[in-house]
Amino acid sequence: MFKKLKIRWGISSNFQIAKIFIVFAITGSTSALISSPLKEFLGISSESLDWFIFWPLEIFIITLVYQPILLIVAAVFFEFKFFWEFEKKMLRKVGFKNLK
Repeated sequence: MFKKLKIRWGISSNFQIAKIFIVFAITGSTSALISSPLKEFLGISSESLDWFIFWPLEIFIITLVYQPILLIVAAVFFEFKFFWEFEKKMLRKVGFKNLK
């Protein structure tokens, strides 16, 4: 399984895979923690909004917070180049076609 990931991601070592997984884990947890006060500040809560409005807003806010945190945590683990390429690939898929 890790052999296929190394080929797909263009990386060379199991240590690098471990660092990438750690970056994803830290970033996910941190973005959820940081988005909570932001939602409070904006007055977004499941009690004040219907679920069909709350959940898309929740996902949108966490996604917005996630992106810069991913690059910051990646830089701490010296994996910025990998994650910058990952970010550009994702942004191209959502419509930013001119990223190089």
